[in-house]
Amino acid sequence: MDAIEAILTRRSIRVYAAQSIPDNLIHEFLEAGMAAPSANDRRPWHFIVVRKREILEGITKVHPFSDMLKQAGAAIAICGDRALERQEGYIVEDCSAATQNILLAAHARGIGGVWLGVYPRSDRMEGIGRVLGIPDTVVPVSIVSLGYPAESKPRENRWLQERVHIDHW
Repeated sequence: MDAIEAILTRRSIRVYAAQSIPDNLIHEFLEAGMAAPSANDRRPWHFIVVRKREILEGITKVHPFSDMLKQAGAAIAICGDRALERQEGYIVEDCSAATQNILLAAHARGIGGVWLGVYPRSDRMEGIGRVLGIPDTVVPVSIVSLGYPAESKPRENRWLQERVHIDHW
């Protein structure tokens, strides 16, 4: 699958088959996340790979939209380290780019995924931080739920010409 096809056909997949995801694919997804652009090339991200069922279920108790983790093959939490940030505020952008790269890499390899927003919701940030043992200087930004798809979604046409402006508004 080429990059444009991956971008245009990726959909949020929330229903998974009971099948574990091989370590080599998780490694590939992490490598894709680490290849994301970042402000001043600071790469402030840390990734927590979660496979243990009790931890995945623990996340569902602190994140209200994470029930799909109960059947996920794995999850990756994407976190930003404030000590690695040169200019305040770019951690979210950097970690969001890494999150999107992980989702696209997963889709390209036939793995379904969905982006679970954590930042800026303080209740989610605190809860995820507690469940995953994240240090206070590190911000949980997002979680990607991963699994072999047990649902299929067609490509959507999301083109909106009225949102395109050339040279000025």
